[in-house]
Amino acid sequence: MHRIYRFLLKLLLLTILAFVLLSALLVLPFRWINPPITMVMADRWITSTEDFQLRKTWLSWDEIPKHAALAVVTSEDQKFPLHSGFDLKAIQQAFKERERRGGLRGASTISQQVAKNMYLWTGRSWFRKGLEVWFTLLIELSWSKQRILEIYLNIAEWGPGVFGLEAASQYHFGRSAMKLTPIQAALLASSLPSPIKYHPAKPAQHLYQRAQWNLQQQRKLGGVHWLAPINEK
Repeated sequence: MHRIYRFLLKLLLLTILAFVLLSALLVLPFRWINPPITMVMADRWITSTEDFQLRKTWLSWDEIPKHAALAVVTSEDQKFPLHSGFDLKAIQQAFKERERRGGLRGASTISQQVAKNMYLWTGRSWFRKGLEVWFTLLIELSWSKQRILEIYLNIAEWGPGVFGLEAASQYHFGRSAMKLTPIQAALLASSLPSPIKYHPAKPAQHLYQRAQWNLQQQRKLGGVHWLAPINEK
């Protein structure tokens, strides 16, 4: 009996070690290599009932317009330069809201969204949430803040088959990301909670108001200089 327990314990430890090593190998290379595809892209491709066209064009950090990066951080995760992958206060507020209303609103940071988009399937479960936490920790340990934001701006979904800031700019406004006006960047950023539902080029009143709020928040934060702490040395 003791031999069986020892064997099972050894098997468990080897399984955990293999998982840790494999997941590290899935994360670390993308500190330098641009991911060719993500799990969300693959999911959209597989589940699409129509002719699916994947639109994506990679922009390096130097090519990304900083006012657009600021607009996205302002909309999605204003504590991004400061936290280590998780906004604990936002998570606590989300659970309090769940107790009041019965639903759980989103409290994901940009790092968590990168983990979900890159490595996980769509849907909700505690097992998936546990993997999200694990991959978020690995991402924060392996990549710089600048790299995390660079990847997010290149893999975020902005429409049917539209991924990344450059593809979104071309798809919605017919121009390159470098030519986005501040209000256009704010409209794109404000559409991220429901990228399939919203139409930044023809914004409903609610989306336009969110974009105006985004611009106001950018000014309060101090403009693009607020992003300085995430820049790599």
